[in-house]
Amino acid sequence: SPRLARTGFYLAPGATDALAAPSSGAWSGNFWARTGCAVDASTGRLACATADCGTSDVACAGRGPAPPVTLAEITLAAPGGGGQDFYDVSLVDGFNLPLSIAPDKNGDGGACRAAECAGDVNAVCPSDLRVVSGSGEVVACKSACNAYGSARYCCTGDYGTPAACGPTSYSQVFKAACPAAYSYAYDDASSTFTCAGGPDYTVTFCPGATPRSASLSVPALLHLTFQVRIWLVLALPKGADLSQRSVTFRVIKMEEICRSESSKIF
Repeated sequence: SPRLARTGFYLAPGATDALAAPSSGAWSGNFWARTGCAVDASTGRLACATADCGTSDVACAGRGPAPPVTLAEITLAAPGGGGQDFYDVSLVDGFNLPLSIAPDKNGDGGACRAAECAGDVNAVCPSDLRVVSGSGEVVACKSACNAYGSARYCCTGDYGTPAACGPTSYSQVFKAACPAAYSYAYDDASSTFTCAGGPDYTVTFCPGATPRSASLSVPALLHLTFQVRIWLVLALPKGADLSQRSVTFRVIKMEEICRSESSKIF
């Protein structure tokens, strides 16, 4: 299936961007952000501390992120069929920053609500799951599956069914910080969201604070709200095409989570 027009790009602080999906059929994919990124002056290669996709470039070209990573996942129904979209925020592969995905319409009976992880999992990450920068800052939190690879934590093998694989003490840490996000593979009941009627969607990084324009440059504010730089990674296509529905990307900073130098987002 075709990729979206861009598979990664820079998005300035407080800015928005929109991307129209392909033209017909159902489509599914993931959205995430890379953090702690830098370009090597001698080679020109881009490398990121979290969620690097391994291309050494802004574009991920269909390649997925290295965990830990917070994922927005979405499956869009084929146009005209009356089907539902399914979407969620997943911490199954760990956490690197807060994230939400929301349709641009309100539904009835609990449908068309925002799926989000607005909490700072890094602040409560168990010591054996932490990814720590050279300066000692926790920049990401592994899932127990990432850290240990056991069937119990990965819901595989003898634990490969919803009945056999329930929450663990590790997944409960993630769930307490982000109640509406997937904390392990079978965390469906409270973490899967639906919406019908072909809405557009907004993906927001660091939700929970008031957006600030990229042109705002008051020094007193910069100390409190570090200007987050964005190289946004766009969806990994898994299915066929989709109708002309746009997806809008916004950057919103939570001051205590996304203000540090290591939280530059690419």
